[in-house]
Amino acid sequence: MAFRMLALGDIHLGRRPSPLPSGLDPSRLGPAAAWERTVEAAVEADVDALALAGDVVEREDDFFEAYRHLSRGVARLAGAGVAVVAVAGNHDGRVLPRLASEIGAFRLLGAGGRWEPILLEGGGERVRLWGWSMPSGGFRRSPLAGAVFPVDEVPALGLLHADVDGGGGGGDSPYAPTAPAELERSGLDGWLLGHVHRPDALRVPRPLGYLGSLCGLDAGEPGPRGPWLITIDGGRIAAVEQWLLAPMRWERLDVDLSEIADAVEAQGRLLAELRRLDGLIARSLRVPEAVGLRLALTGRTSLGSAAGRFLGEEGAVLFEGEGKTAYFVESLRVMTRPVKALTRLAEGVDPPGLLARKLLALDDDGSRVGRRLLDEARRRLEALCDRHPWAELPRPSLDDEALAEELRRVGLRLLEELEGQRGERS
Repeated sequence: MAFRMLALGDIHLGRRPSPLPSGLDPSRLGPAAAWERTVEAAVEADVDALALAGDVVEREDDFFEAYRHLSRGVARLAGAGVAVVAVAGNHDGRVLPRLASEIGAFRLLGAGGRWEPILLEGGGERVRLWGWSMPSGGFRRSPLAGAVFPVDEVPALGLLHADVDGGGGGGDSPYAPTAPAELERSGLDGWLLGHVHRPDALRVPRPLGYLGSLCGLDAGEPGPRGPWLITIDGGRIAAVEQWLLAPMRWERLDVDLSEIADAVEAQGRLLAELRRLDGLIARSLRVPEAVGLRLALTGRTSLGSAAGRFLGEEGAVLFEGEGKTAYFVESLRVMTRPVKALTRLAEGVDPPGLLARKLLALDDDGSRVGRRLLDEARRRLEALCDRHPWAELPRPSLDDEALAEELRRVGLRLLEELEGQRGERS
């Protein structure tokens, strides 16, 4: 016998996954579907409790949609004897307390920014869960400042939605900035955190980290997603494992086209990579209905940008996996290099040689030329982002890695054109 609790990170009911190709139903792939899968898995596995770490709802305007999904799920869980507890995050600090007051068997902990414990029991074991809900409008102080958690023989876990240094930034954050040291010295046996969508590696005997989003909300949230199962046995935290239940998953897939010179071989290599990825994803507790791919073509090949024309286009479904999973291209980047090595091209004094030297500089972390290229690109793009109408759009990542990748992509395509022109003249 043991006590088993599923811990859920940010669900964001009301959000839709994007972008999706036509033919895929977003209602079967988003947060609501992930919640429904989790409810059914919890009932089937006879777990004792569900703990929700905030941002259950995307925004206040999503009250009725969230009510519909939560009330149905909580009723199903309550009927199976599963307790449901939650804390509010920065997205639902106002709306989650309203929902909790309307939904029976849904317990909100720590309303109004105060610590509150609940004793949960099952399988002959007990665990005390301490929760703190973010007040609406944000919270600029650490919720652990002055907090005291009495210690006894019962294992105790913290449930918190916060911006922890090194995870979400901390410091001047309006999202309950918390220092890792505060969590470490709290005296609790572990912390289940919400806010950052990338899951941490939670381990026994003291799990401490972000649960991550329940399902990837866009291509910027790649990799496995799902709730975490916490097992209490013998009066201690005995096991922690992630249940991969997300109906939608995002992945980056790099396909090396080195030494490939025709479309048939290239398509065969892409299929081999898709089968390899599907073999890994098929091990999920429940396979996703769709996988969105950030497809990158790499390696030294004479195909050049032409490879993108016969390896799929953005929005195209390429492959159906073992579990009927649809694999589609979210974005396609051709990052191949010319057959002739950049070092050889860089020996020239013509335009291809100059461009090859700049591309090599981007690959050299200590290069002053590479540093100047990145700084100039950042300056120009920041100026462009501030102009109308681009200023109204979400700001793209302008860190060194993202800038270098984009400069390489554009530079390699230009180099391919220059080499092609030189071939035509010879």
